[in-house]
Amino acid sequence: MPFSKLTSQPNDPLLQLITAFSEDPRPHKIDLGVGVFRDALGLTPVMRAIKAAEERLLASQKSKSYLGPEGDKGFVKAIAALLFGSSLPDRFIDGIQTPGGTGALRLAAELLVRSGVKRIFLASPTWANHNAIFRQVGLEIIAIPCFDIINQSFNLAGFIDTLATASSGDAVLLHGCCHNPLGIDPTPDEWGIIAQHIAKLNLLPLIDIAYQGLGSGWSEDAFGLQTVLAAAPFGILTYSCDKNFGLYRERTGAVYVTSPDQEQLDCILSNILCLARTNWSMPPDHGAALVRLILEDKELTHLWRTELEEMRRRTLSLREDLARLGQVGHINLAPLTQGKGMFATLPLSPNQVEWLRSQHAIYMAHSGRINIAGFRDGDVERFGTALKSLIAAGVA
Repeated sequence: MPFSKLTSQPNDPLLQLITAFSEDPRPHKIDLGVGVFRDALGLTPVMRAIKAAEERLLASQKSKSYLGPEGDKGFVKAIAALLFGSSLPDRFIDGIQTPGGTGALRLAAELLVRSGVKRIFLASPTWANHNAIFRQVGLEIIAIPCFDIINQSFNLAGFIDTLATASSGDAVLLHGCCHNPLGIDPTPDEWGIIAQHIAKLNLLPLIDIAYQGLGSGWSEDAFGLQTVLAAAPFGILTYSCDKNFGLYRERTGAVYVTSPDQEQLDCILSNILCLARTNWSMPPDHGAALVRLILEDKELTHLWRTELEEMRRRTLSLREDLARLGQVGHINLAPLTQGKGMFATLPLSPNQVEWLRSQHAIYMAHSGRINIAGFRDGDVERFGTALKSLIAAGVA
């Protein structure tokens, strides 16, 4: 019988959370689960720069014909110029467009396996889909416990000690900035030490950057990736425009590789194109075309950068608001100002998360991860009240 060996798979917890939130009739419900940027009213509007670019695209686009498996080359080059600039003078760089950052990660994972890589090291916890993608292609995952959630800090020594057990040719996954789900990034000095060890151990870095511009600033958020890729002979970088261009549903991303010489780069890129052809053949173009149009025009670039900075400052302001709640039972919110980007993880048990949902209509992942950009005006105060109620109720 066809499909008789299949077993039903559990629903994605985040997707379940989205459905549950939408069906909750309580007027003051708070959605801290889904990872999208929201304004003070709880809306995720289309960026003004994107709207302007769509008007230009509508007027100028003459065809919907295929672009090829590499996608929009102008988009790929424009993002690369912003990402790398002149920071990698000794490296040859190229890449292709992908269906979102997830498509880029899938392509990178398959490239690792095709290259003979067996293991990938990653700081734990990480974005849940990282583990799913790497396991799906057959990579062995070595988790590195190196975060202190209570104090919202990164344990560099712990990270390096575990990384030292890697073998030459192993891969290591790094979050370029604004770590998801913790929002805890290495300092510039720590990035330098990490880069030195990766080069010394002859590891292949895979850097995932999905939130550039939402952490410390556009250039600052690229410091880590530039430092690591300058130290390692070869590297892979996956990129997403979901958050910093607000192109969530357009699935706009890219994958890049760096190499010490053009001949090896050409060989790597030919394999990436082959893998892309068998995965999705040609990537969707709409989002990439919009990003290209924005980055080719000074006025649109200025408008987009202004909007992005407004988003960054809103998230930073929300972190400061949360930090002012201080210590609530075992939960110390003050260290949240040390984090970067949209996400943070609080020391809450699954039972406590469920209680906050049932009693106060606060929705978040069972891990305690919250999307800081999900707070509307007035929500932080209600969140603080709910935490106090949680502690008073003695929920473990």
